[in-house]
Amino acid sequence: MKSDEEKQQVLNNLVAHYGFQYWWEDENRLSDWVSMILIQQTTEKNAHKALGNLAPYLTVERLQKIELETLQELIRPAGFFTQKSNYIKALINWFVSHGSDFDKFRAYSTEELRKELLTIKGVGSETADAMLLYIFERNVFIADQYAIRLFNRLGFGPYKTYEEMRKDFIHLTETIPHDLCKEWHAAIDVHGKHFGKDKKMDETFLIS
Repeated sequence: MKSDEEKQQVLNNLVAHYGFQYWWEDENRLSDWVSMILIQQTTEKNAHKALGNLAPYLTVERLQKIELETLQELIRPAGFFTQKSNYIKALINWFVSHGSDFDKFRAYSTEELRKELLTIKGVGSETADAMLLYIFERNVFIADQYAIRLFNRLGFGPYKTYEEMRKDFIHLTETIPHDLCKEWHAAIDVHGKHFGKDKKMDETFLIS
């Protein structure tokens, strides 16, 4: 059984190696929020195209009023545009039903807010945690496939499911700065993409 210190060492070594990525730091939080729907099952490039098309509509009022068919055409580059248009509408309707005010959510505990987010159509565990981390500024651990594969390769697992790994790592986020928590996730994914291109990569620097 690997210790918490060893887990944190890997995560901090990743950030030290790749540097801060500063993901999802648009001044318009709604832009970042919608992009979390668009990025599902597509490339960053295609999601970015779709988000660019949506730029004139990135307010609560405009996204609520836009016709579904128009929304579908705008986000077509991201793929699964019929599903994703419904997901975006569900997200906005949920936000409106809560007063369209991010500050109101400060009264929620992280677990309460997570349960709420999981009621939104199209929001699964990974997306809910990304929203918690980047939109609502809560420290959580995103146990995506990159994280699962990495820590299994390094002998920390075997982790088989998202929730299993999340449960084992979430407490590590309780005592670190929020900025570092965001970068743990980013560094895991950046490293995962590099490893995908070079399966013979020497990863011993992460545990030394």
